[in-house]
Amino acid sequence: MNVHHYIACDLGAESGRVMLGSLEGERVTLEEIHRFSNGPVSVFGSLRWDVLRIFDELKTGLGKIAARGIEVESLSCDSWGVDYVLLRGNEPMLTVPYHYRDARTDGGLERANAVIPLDTIFAETGIQFMTINTLYQLHADQAQRSWVLKSADRFLTIGDYFNHLFSGVSRCEESLASTTQLYNPRKHKWSKKLIRGFRFPKAIFPEVVPSGTVLGPALPELGLAGAKVVASCSHDTGAAVAAVPAEGRDWAYISSGTWSLLGIESKKPILTDKARQYNFTNEVGCGGSIRFLKNIVGLWVVQECKRAWTKPGESMSYESLSEAAAQAPGLRALIRPSDPRFVKPGNMPGKIADFCRETGQPVPGDAGGTIRCALESLALQYRQTLDQIEDITGRKIMKLHIVGGGSRNKLLNQFAANATGRTVMAGPIEATAAGNVLIQAIALGHLPSHEALRHVVRNSFEVETYKPADAELWQQAYERFQGFSK
Repeated sequence: MNVHHYIACDLGAESGRVMLGSLEGERVTLEEIHRFSNGPVSVFGSLRWDVLRIFDELKTGLGKIAARGIEVESLSCDSWGVDYVLLRGNEPMLTVPYHYRDARTDGGLERANAVIPLDTIFAETGIQFMTINTLYQLHADQAQRSWVLKSADRFLTIGDYFNHLFSGVSRCEESLASTTQLYNPRKHKWSKKLIRGFRFPKAIFPEVVPSGTVLGPALPELGLAGAKVVASCSHDTGAAVAAVPAEGRDWAYISSGTWSLLGIESKKPILTDKARQYNFTNEVGCGGSIRFLKNIVGLWVVQECKRAWTKPGESMSYESLSEAAAQAPGLRALIRPSDPRFVKPGNMPGKIADFCRETGQPVPGDAGGTIRCALESLALQYRQTLDQIEDITGRKIMKLHIVGGGSRNKLLNQFAANATGRTVMAGPIEATAAGNVLIQAIALGHLPSHEALRHVVRNSFEVETYKPADAELWQQAYERFQGFSK
């Protein structure tokens, strides 16, 4: 039986990986070849991405695979959404790209609303209102450094930028383009209305291609002779959701990591008043499907607590924090994860303590209590979001699939089952890489469909099941949570 080899370059907000995927019959295996740290660089008070260092790390991983003499058929990069690189000519970038948590977009919604009403923006794009979105970043560029937009001849989202560096072809793949709040998911085109209304230079927006588009051969400098570069799902969440091992329609998913992306699959965008009022988003997924979801501040809160507590020269593991949280008293204090203070970096334990004081709750006394507060609150946010989805769609959700790196957190998985009252199915951990390589397989004709992709995932990875418990206690906690989470 033939074995097909593909490479997934998977970029997250904390780390990047080069993964080798091998498809044999109806099973796929993944091997991590190279991992490296990732994160913002502070420069003159701004937060930026060191994309050339990331590219060098990716090439290191590709070189390790090339040195093994493996015949790779294709490669593709996926990344987080909303951020972008501006280019001109053959230069690798025009300026160092901003990180989405940079403060330059603070107040962006109000400034945008003064140009085009927010309800018009939602009707045109179906995208959740978050000041990190590309729309508000480009609007900040226009106000604060208009020269850069006038000088640029191309705009590329992050995953598509690295596919460009791999192939020399400049395209935006649809799943990542849809995160920008400048893309119309019904027309499958950039929104002329918004680009014209905000006076963005239309020439910088490249052709948008569907997931699974072969861009061309890999450039010789990568050392992967014969390999093609594929735009799989360039958005990491799009790739992860493609690999959710689900069947039927009574399920929702969480792509769990720095963010918790919670939603359902839909055949068409959902652009109702309720969807806008609840601030949901319509992002494009594998095969043109719609990922109707909400971006929830996820394990970022835990990551920032860990960063605050880790002293120079010392190490602290997420496992030790989860163990401490498991031993802490339950459901004593809760936060509202959607509060804007929890999106920004810096002194997360202090922000949690402040929120508890402001809402008349006991302040967690140690690391375990603080992490438990964050995880329980996140689980209750999951329930609220699922209730909203059912209210918007009329669809009854019985199962919750949690995929991605955050599915390792057994404590959060159990809290999610308890809070939502639904069966939680956790895994695969490497859903993004699996989705990335298997969409490449579809693009090259090695798999026939998205349904076949999910069949391969079910055959290849273990899933752990969590059943709800302590229903009355969690119901009482949810009623408290709703009191300050409107």
